[in-house]
Amino acid sequence: MARVTRYSKFEGELDQLESSELMQMIQEALLGQGMNDPYDPDPDARPSMDDLFDAILQALAERNMIPEEQLMEAMQADDIRETGLGQQIQRLMDRLQQDGFIRKEFEDGEGGGAGDPGDAKFQLTDKSIDFLGYKSLRDLMGGLGRSSAGSHDTREYASGVEMTGELKGYEFGDTMNLDTTATLGNVISKGFDNLEESDLVIRQAEYNSSAATVVLLDCSHSMILYGEDRFTPAKQVALALAHLIRTQYPGDTVKFVLFHDSAEEVPVGKLAQAQIGPYHTNTAGGLRLAQQLLKRENKDMKQIVMITDGKPSALTLPDGRIYKNAYGLDPYVLGATLREVANCRRSGIQVNTFMLARDPDLVGFVRRVSEMTRGKAYFTTPHNIGQYVLMDFMTNKTKMIN
Repeated sequence: MARVTRYSKFEGELDQLESSELMQMIQEALLGQGMNDPYDPDPDARPSMDDLFDAILQALAERNMIPEEQLMEAMQADDIRETGLGQQIQRLMDRLQQDGFIRKEFEDGEGGGAGDPGDAKFQLTDKSIDFLGYKSLRDLMGGLGRSSAGSHDTREYASGVEMTGELKGYEFGDTMNLDTTATLGNVISKGFDNLEESDLVIRQAEYNSSAATVVLLDCSHSMILYGEDRFTPAKQVALALAHLIRTQYPGDTVKFVLFHDSAEEVPVGKLAQAQIGPYHTNTAGGLRLAQQLLKRENKDMKQIVMITDGKPSALTLPDGRIYKNAYGLDPYVLGATLREVANCRRSGIQVNTFMLARDPDLVGFVRRVSEMTRGKAYFTTPHNIGQYVLMDFMTNKTKMIN
């Protein structure tokens, strides 16, 4: 049973609720699949203002923030929006717009017009995406017992980056970060004419590596089937990772790719409201697009973070048609997928897979991918996938050889 927190100070005074507190209360609804039928999903579904009203009402009720008499009045009314509670919720929705967390949009794109206001859609703004990313990151890092994260400091030392390390004798291949005082001390007594390579002293530097990451998110049908929403936790992880990189590792880059029957890059601003569709799993297409994105980056490390729960079951043919086979590991689909994995290895791209299922055939496929790219495989659940992804990202580059 979920823990219920009672915010007694807000009872009867919902108008005092800050927009940031409200966003925190409804974050799962904003990212979730509540408006999508798991048996007939619509990838183009967009939440309406009615959906937002219902999400706020549910959040308030679950937290016992509505006085009993006010809740009873609303339950007995023909139209809850005409009650005192409904009007308070509407004011909260208006405040979310005024404070820049959501943007109301009508179907005609004009932001107004005739029709029921509840039919209007809403879009999350950059401010709300940043807020949700921060909140997701804080929650995940709190679960790890960490309060903050810093740069990617490797365990090794390398000359020529940031001179904060110890002194060492020069070796062939080192960058000449010459420590003048120590070197002069070695040669001053014997003269510069007798200077030898062994007299040179350099100061080591801690090497902060840079990384280019593409997050591959599976949005095939299975991600919301079987009574479990696996896609919402995956999106929360993606937002948390985007916020982590933007605020803590500004030299790094991260891009996001949804893969299903095909694959496409999505900006982080549209990722939050992405939906599952009645799709298969075109892993090869996702890997191919990820490689194209990573080829444009000039970083020390290039990696693909793949979050999925299914085996490859689709393939884009040379003529653009989609070949699908959801039964078992189709040798044709598997072969094409492994060729893309091999291309990743040749390009020096590591593939780390976070698997949300444990089908025997799937386990074997994931292990093969990891072996081919010297990556890692994690068999996770929707409850702990965020901790695995963030910890892997923050520790991965400590193993690099400078």
